[in-house]
Amino acid sequence: MARGTIIDRVMIDKRPKIVEKKSRIGEREVDTIIGKNHHQAIVTLVDRNSKFTLMKKLEAKQARVVTDTIVHLLKPIQNYAHTITSDNGKEFSYHEQIVEVQNKLNRRPRKILAYKTPAEVFFDTIMKSYVVV
Repeated sequence: MARGTIIDRVMIDKRPKIVEKKSRIGEREVDTIIGKNHHQAIVTLVDRNSKFTLMKKLEAKQARVVTDTIVHLLKPIQNYAHTITSDNGKEFSYHEQIVEVQNKLNRRPRKILAYKTPAEVFFDTIMKSYVVV
């Protein structure tokens, strides 16, 4: 096996068809934002339906640290964690503004969400499952 090969990797075209529909909470895309000179990193998890974003600064860039961080971020909402798709897009370097960026992203109304915020869509959907009839 070649160095850096991901064991049991599933190609994007093999993921469940429901993921493409963006119709349910819990289908997430994960990525890392790498800081200037590759000294720091942030992991991001974006819900494909609500666009609700979770972010956390990484202590290190090793796979174990990234995995543990993702588990930590998803723990409070584990019932709404269905799939995670890895995104190999560009890396970013604005890691110093992480708390501010996360809040701005989740509180900004989006046209794709009928001008609701990602936080509204995310929490409204979760709360509907707790309504007792």
